[in-house]
Amino acid sequence: MTAPSLPASETAMNRSTITHWLRDNGPAFALDVAINILAPLGIYHALQGSQGQVPALLASCLPPLVWSVVTFWRSRSVDALSMLALVGLGLSLLAMAGGGSAQFLQLREKLVTLVIALAFLGSAAIGKPLVYPLARATMARESAESLADFDAKRNDAMVRHTVMVMTLVWGFGLLADFLVSVGLIYVLSIEAYLLVGPVIGYGTMGGLALWTMLYRRYRQRHANAVRAARENTQTP
Repeated sequence: MTAPSLPASETAMNRSTITHWLRDNGPAFALDVAINILAPLGIYHALQGSQGQVPALLASCLPPLVWSVVTFWRSRSVDALSMLALVGLGLSLLAMAGGGSAQFLQLREKLVTLVIALAFLGSAAIGKPLVYPLARATMARESAESLADFDAKRNDAMVRHTVMVMTLVWGFGLLADFLVSVGLIYVLSIEAYLLVGPVIGYGTMGGLALWTMLYRRYRQRHANAVRAARENTQTP
C-alpha cells in the first residue's frame, strides 16, 4: 500500500512557500548560523588550550547572548513572543553564573529549552494553551482585521482543538530536544557538541515551525469543509 500523495497544486504551493522563505530570510538565517554556531565554536577552539574549558565555554556564549539582546532591542515590542525570548535570554544569563564543570554549564544552558517546554505543557494542562497568546501576537503584528477575526473565533471548538494540539506538539518537541541534547552532552566532546547542539536546536525549531504551518493549513481546509457541509445541509 502506498501513502497518499498531496495534490500537485498543494505541493507546488508548499515549494513556493519554502522558496519565498529562503529568498526573504536566507541571509538573516546565514548570519544567525554564523553567530550562534561558527562564532562560539571558533572562540572555544581558540581559547580552550590557554584558558581552560570553562572560561573558553563562557566566552563562546557571548556572541549568541549579544545577538539575542540586539534582536530583542530591534523588535522594540513587548508581547508574548518578545517576553518568551526575554525569558530565554534571562535563563541563559543565569546559566553563565556560578561555578561547575563545562558539562554542567552546558546542562544549565539547556534549562532554557526545558523551562519553555514545561511552560507549553503546563499551559495545556491547565486549559490555557500557550500557543493562543503567541498566535494572537502574530495576528496583531499582521493587521487589526486579522486580530479581530482571530478573537472572534476564540471560543470555536475547532480553533480550541487546533491551539491545544499545537501547544502539546511544541511542548513535547522541545522536551525531546532537551532530552536528546542532555544525552549528547555526556557522549560528545565539548567542541563537538558546540557544533551538533545548535544544529539539533535549529532542526527542532525548523521542524516544529514547518509542522505548524502545514497543520494550520490542514485545519483551515478542514474547517472550511465542515462549514460548507453545514451550509449544504441547511439549504432547503
